[in-house]
Amino acid sequence: MSRLVAGVMVTVLHPGDVACVLRGNRLETLLGSCVAILLTDPRRSLGAMCHVVHARSRAGSHKDDTVYGDAALGAMARLLCQRGLTLRLCDAMLLGGGNMFPNQHGQGHVGERNVAWALGALAREGVQVRHQDVGGNSYRRVRWTVGDALPDVAAVPVA
Repeated sequence: MSRLVAGVMVTVLHPGDVACVLRGNRLETLLGSCVAILLTDPRRSLGAMCHVVHARSRAGSHKDDTVYGDAALGAMARLLCQRGLTLRLCDAMLLGGGNMFPNQHGQGHVGERNVAWALGALAREGVQVRHQDVGGNSYRRVRWTVGDALPDVAAVPVA
């Protein structure tokens, strides 16, 4: 969902959403155990974001559903390709992957698996991860205006 706010186009991503916007536009999302992958060209003229809920679909049953990492990364690759970029030409930022139930889950929780998947998938594609803000026990509110600055990431405590 996109809207114009004070002259800036703001796109809010919900679970499973994928978006690609030009420099100066803003991408936003709220993450718990989900991860957001942000991709941009080195000049920061273009930015793409996906909101991944699950690392992989079981037995490929939902191969086109972008709540799953493989499908979301594929959708991002197609959007970037339409604008003349390949994944290998992009820098990545990885956010999220929190443990939303720390009293129930220690190692191996969903957020940790999502982060591990994202790092592996980006490495297989030859994409350098330039910035990470992952793990922990809080939600993250992410706001990124495509350009030279890093995304603004604010911790939101678990109620």
